[in-house]
Amino acid sequence: MRPRTTILLAALAAVHVILLLAGFFAPYDPTTQDRDLTYAPPTRLHFYDDSGFHLRPFVYAWTNSAGDDENAESYREDRSRKFPLSFMVCSSSYKLLGILTTNLHFFGTTEPGKIMLFGSDGFGRDEFSRVLFGGQISVAAGIAAALIALLVGGIFGVISGYYGGWIDDCLMGLTELFLSLPWLYFLLGVRAFLPLHLTTLRTFFLLTGVIGLIGWTRPARLVRGLVLSSRSRNYVLAARGFGASHLYLLRRHIFPDLSGVLLTQASVLVPRYIGAEVTLSFFGLGVNEPVPSWGNMLSTLQQYSVLVSYGWLLAPAAALVVTSVLYSSLADVIHSRLKSQ
Repeated sequence: MRPRTTILLAALAAVHVILLLAGFFAPYDPTTQDRDLTYAPPTRLHFYDDSGFHLRPFVYAWTNSAGDDENAESYREDRSRKFPLSFMVCSSSYKLLGILTTNLHFFGTTEPGKIMLFGSDGFGRDEFSRVLFGGQISVAAGIAAALIALLVGGIFGVISGYYGGWIDDCLMGLTELFLSLPWLYFLLGVRAFLPLHLTTLRTFFLLTGVIGLIGWTRPARLVRGLVLSSRSRNYVLAARGFGASHLYLLRRHIFPDLSGVLLTQASVLVPRYIGAEVTLSFFGLGVNEPVPSWGNMLSTLQQYSVLVSYGWLLAPAAALVVTSVLYSSLADVIHSRLKSQ
């Protein structure tokens, strides 16, 4: 395996592990508010003070000198007391992997010190913690929707390509209908007809189901083309002549040709569907507050004053870009390996 591929896979694995264990890596509960620290800037890590250099970083508490919650420039560091950064600390409780209740966090500091690496939002909630917990929703929605699209598209594509005839005509006509729809507006329209007041879990399943069922057409067309090519190869025709069953031909000769292409499609579709979830939540049609997702976190930036004044609130957009770039790079790597075979 090439070093670039190893680094890429390690980075993707690290991102998903951190998001999966968001409660452990996030120092605070994503819904806990601190109205004394609304729109607080990112906390600065220090290694130097009047006594010299310290191997252990520390922070100072923010104080709002002007008493103005809407002005980030009014925040000042209270240098009368420092709060060292600690690892493996006990703080707010959460459910690890949604099963085990614990209060152990990777890092933190003692109260009244706060370590907010990405600052806070308009309710004083830690932006870094919300990015991690919001990533669970957005990335999981993208992965689940991609699996649904590949499953439905793969089944329709195999049936259409393998059997051909009127079945092929009907299924490809259906794909042409779906391809002609502007998917973004269609998503907005479908979600608008669904009930607005739903639990987070139901909203998540509705989002992933709608996004995945709309996006099955391109994988279906790609799979159909590969199956049409595979079924006309000499060794497939020979196996059919010797009496091989349809199931044997699919399992032994056709499915192996599809695996690499489906992996490439998965790495392309996941960031696209993460973006779809972010878009719906941005417009208020996805997961709603107080549960964070990258989309509803970015929705506060619809206010121009917030957008130009508090740049750290763009952290979910930066996380979305990084995740999308990693998946796109993975798609390029898989595509290059397929071409070299």
